[in-house]
Amino acid sequence: MGMSLAMLAVRHGCELHGDPDTIVDHVATLAGAGPGALAFLANPRYRTQLAATRASCVVLDAESAAACPVACLVSGNPYLSYAGIAAELHPPPPLRPGVAAQACVADSAVLGAGTQVDAGAVVGEDARIGARVLIGANAVVGAGCLVGDDSRIMPGAILYDRVRIGRRSTIHANAVIGADGFGNARGPGGVWTKVPQVGSVAIGDDVEIGALTSVDRGAIDDTTIGNGVRLDNQIQIGHNVVIGEHTAMAAQAGVSGSTRIGARCIIGGRTAFAGHLSIADDVVITGGANVTHSIDKPGLYSGAIPADEARSWRKNAVRFGQLDAAIRRLQALEAAQRGQDES
Repeated sequence: MGMSLAMLAVRHGCELHGDPDTIVDHVATLAGAGPGALAFLANPRYRTQLAATRASCVVLDAESAAACPVACLVSGNPYLSYAGIAAELHPPPPLRPGVAAQACVADSAVLGAGTQVDAGAVVGEDARIGARVLIGANAVVGAGCLVGDDSRIMPGAILYDRVRIGRRSTIHANAVIGADGFGNARGPGGVWTKVPQVGSVAIGDDVEIGALTSVDRGAIDDTTIGNGVRLDNQIQIGHNVVIGEHTAMAAQAGVSGSTRIGARCIIGGRTAFAGHLSIADDVVITGGANVTHSIDKPGLYSGAIPADEARSWRKNAVRFGQLDAAIRRLQALEAAQRGQDES
C-alpha cells in the first residue's frame, strides 16, 4: 500500500523536504533503492551512499539533509521514524480467524474473537487465548496458559503449562517458554536428584522473543520478563531470572538462574551472566563479556578479549600465563629495593 510523503511526515513527526505528493510503497537500502522506495540513513558510515541513491525518499537527520539528492524526511531519530514507516508500508498479513481442521484445541480452552489457530497447533486444557491472536502451525500452548490480545505465537513455538504472556507480544519460531529450570541436588556418590520446578514464566506486554530462545520456568517463583523486552535468537534465560522493562539482549547471551537484570539495559551478544547477580537499570554491556559480579551503577561495561592478529594473540596468551610469576618477581624486587632504601 503506497503512502504520500505528506501523510508520512504528519504521522511520524518529520520535516518534509521535497514533493509532498510523492508516493512510496516499500522500503529498501540506500544502495539498492529505486523509484517508489523509502530508505534511511542513521549510521554515518553509510553517508557515502547517499549521493548516488535512487530512492524516492530518505529518512535522515538534519545534518545530512543538505546532501540528499532526493526528497527526504528529516527526523531527530531517523531509525525510530524509519521503524514506524516500515511497519506501515509492510504490515503483517491479516489474520484468518478460525481453527484449522488439523489443529487440536481442548474443549475447555477459550479462544478470543478473531483468533487464528493454524494446522498442527495444539491448545491445551483451560488455556485462555485473547482476541486477534495468531497460533502458528505446530505451535503448542500448554494447559492453563494465558495469552493476551494481539499476540503472536509463531510456528513451532512451545509454551509449557501455565505460561502467561501479555498483549501484543511475539514468540518466534521454535522458542521454548517454560521448560524446567536446571535444578538438581547432589547426593552421596555424586548422584543427582531433580528439584521440581513448580513456578512458571510471566511475560509482559509488547515483548518479542526470538527464534530458538529458551526461557526456563521458575523453581518456586516465576521467571519474569518485563514489558517491552527484546530477546534475540538463541538466548538462554535460566530459572527465576527477572528482566526489567525495555531491556534488549542480543543473540547467544546466557543468564544463569536467579539473576536480576534492570530496566532499559542493553546486553551484547554472547554475554554470559553468573547466577544470583543484580544488574542496575540502564546498564550497557558489550558483546562477549563474562559478568561474574553484580553491577550497581548505570554505565558502559566490557569484559571480552577482542580478536587480534593470530601471531600477536599467541604471544599475549603466553604472557598472560606468565603474569603471576612476573608479579611475584616484581614484588620481590620492590621488597629488596625498600630494604636498600631503609639501610
